[in-house]
Amino acid sequence: MTGGPAGAYERMLAVAVAALHEREPERLWPMVAAALPGLCGGEALIYKLGEWTDRSGAMGLSPGAAAHLGGIGGVDGIGGDAMAVLRRGYPFADHYAVAGATRRPGTARRMAGRGWARSRTAGTISRLMDADHVLAIPLPGTATPVTGCLVYRAGGDFTEDQVRAAEQLQPLLAGVEQQRQLLERWRAEMAPREAREEVSAESRLTPRQVTVLLLLADALTASAIAHRLGISVRTVHKHVEGLYRKLGTRDRVSTVLRAQEIGLLPRRVGR
Repeated sequence: MTGGPAGAYERMLAVAVAALHEREPERLWPMVAAALPGLCGGEALIYKLGEWTDRSGAMGLSPGAAAHLGGIGGVDGIGGDAMAVLRRGYPFADHYAVAGATRRPGTARRMAGRGWARSRTAGTISRLMDADHVLAIPLPGTATPVTGCLVYRAGGDFTEDQVRAAEQLQPLLAGVEQQRQLLERWRAEMAPREAREEVSAESRLTPRQVTVLLLLADALTASAIAHRLGISVRTVHKHVEGLYRKLGTRDRVSTVLRAQEIGLLPRRVGR
């Protein structure tokens, strides 16, 4: 990390706070991608979420990666063979696919040894990204081998301190992805435009209150919600109290029913 541990911690905290206040799920990962390379000694970053094979799967870019790829038209300008090489994720896919392998971040050079410099992947990223080394930061708890971030840099390999910094960032990345999924779910379940306008005028929920509301609707306890979101039980209770105040309710059942009535949650039959 550049700027010393204190400066890096402040930047990491700023990203976390910004993510918790972001209402648009599609903005979360671009926000993280812009800050993450500098926090672990990189210059550019590609992230991928969900299933990613050598033939399919969406990729997102940091500003640094976009600048390198801009001359060829961004991701859309990458040839099919080169894109397949990037998506294949050598040597990370094989490393993380091994039964019992940890999700600890690692560098291509350390995983592949001397074979890394001679690999097609190394040649491809040198040509496309002007980079020599890659650091993988997989999302903890995922099954697909390369789900997460690939950070690129020129010159020497990432240091052990930079790999440890990436490891410290993994819970933040997991939280951002969980927040994105919950916001996507909320958006998909929202009622028509008229109901959204009523919700906006009446409740004005924060993104964190929305996520707590979704989990209340799933009948999770305060302790379970706290564990799921990585916050304290006391913080959960504060969010719940905020929901009661904004929705004019006094308990969980009436809160969920009121949220369904005004379109914050779908009406579910048989639940």
